[in-house]
Amino acid sequence: MTFPNNFTWGVATSSYQIEGAVNEDGRGQSIWDDFCDTPGKIIDGSSGAAACDHYHLWQDDIKLIKSLNANAYRFSIAWPRVLPDGTGRVERRGLDFYDKLVDGLLEAGIEPYATLYHWDLPSALQYRGGWANRDIAEWFADYASLMARTLGDRVTQWMTINEPWCVSFLSHEIGEHAPGLRNGKLARQAAHHTLLAHGRAMQAVRACASQPAKVGIVLNYEPCLPFDANNPDDIEAARLADVQDPFHGWFTCPVFHSYYSPELMAQSGTDAPNIQPGDMALIAQHNDFLGINNYTVGRYRLQNGQPVRVRNQSAEHTLMDWEVAPEGLHSLLMRLHQETRGKVPMYVTENGSSFADQLVSTDGTSRIHDERRAAYLLGHVEATHQAIQKGVDVRGYFAWSLMDNFEWAKGYQQWFGIVHVDYATQKRTIKDSGWAFKKLASRD
Repeated sequence: MTFPNNFTWGVATSSYQIEGAVNEDGRGQSIWDDFCDTPGKIIDGSSGAAACDHYHLWQDDIKLIKSLNANAYRFSIAWPRVLPDGTGRVERRGLDFYDKLVDGLLEAGIEPYATLYHWDLPSALQYRGGWANRDIAEWFADYASLMARTLGDRVTQWMTINEPWCVSFLSHEIGEHAPGLRNGKLARQAAHHTLLAHGRAMQAVRACASQPAKVGIVLNYEPCLPFDANNPDDIEAARLADVQDPFHGWFTCPVFHSYYSPELMAQSGTDAPNIQPGDMALIAQHNDFLGINNYTVGRYRLQNGQPVRVRNQSAEHTLMDWEVAPEGLHSLLMRLHQETRGKVPMYVTENGSSFADQLVSTDGTSRIHDERRAAYLLGHVEATHQAIQKGVDVRGYFAWSLMDNFEWAKGYQQWFGIVHVDYATQKRTIKDSGWAFKKLASRD
């Protein structure tokens, strides 16, 4: 595989999953601190209070990233670390942490890709309604302005909101993520507000960064594929499922076409979001790029004329019970290329797999042989390469994740890292998948 000379090879993390130090240097409370404190919400009763202690070990982690030949690092900023109350008072010690992190990355020749929101909303804003309150678009814009003024002389790649579907539906209707609500109307309104906040944040970053800034959103997808690609009924089932796909209908459509899926709006009835004049124009501003998070696919069969999601028993599945299907990423990239008419560059901003690992020590040397994760990585990089060969403008690939970490409601029971973390000692050990990534990232 030959990739463009300027192709970005990166690794990705998020603040609450790795930083720890939740009570240090004036950091405010987040909704994930609250969620973890609620019995029964996290499968193993854990939290991100310590996580990977990246807040103290960031210099070692930069060396680790460098050793993997990554030329980019996607990290997220913890909103409550820099604005403990979400608005108003600024915590300088929090800004200093990200200042030092960015400087350290640049000194190591690693380009920083900053994500403004990866789910750790300040609790103080949740008390004021959180993402269900339309005012959050302005709160978020003020926060984005602060970060652009602070880091915008060095950071040129900005991502506004990570996976707004998770921020809204997974968190406000399904209830699996913080704040753990189960209200369909709130979820749809929250979805609309995440996109308003995205639009305002793009304006804020472009206005306040002292260097020309590239700004985009990060959307997650599970492509709808037929259970049997040779069965006409299954092909039709996948087509019908795609029409009802919330990832496209609630997010891709408004961001790139200035409207919500008519089918999903009709299905929502009185739960449909309240849209005010000018909203859709704000949401559909030009994105400098689209970040794509993809882990798996949905397989569909036709039953009584309706698409039904089914498990492909013959396929390999990860520890999350997600089907391993690199062809899904390829079809997704092709589809989004057509949908954006090839005018919006794309990055695979998250792609990875969770498998149980076994640490093997031989002659005092620790190794982790994770062939399945390495094969997953290679298969999806190949799928990305095939799309590029067909003319899709994919600028980079970010492996999820740099290291094992706090996996939200799953606690510490899932392992996505290409680097193993011993949480008792915080020792990092590069897995075989990490060495495989290094070899890929070494290609010209």
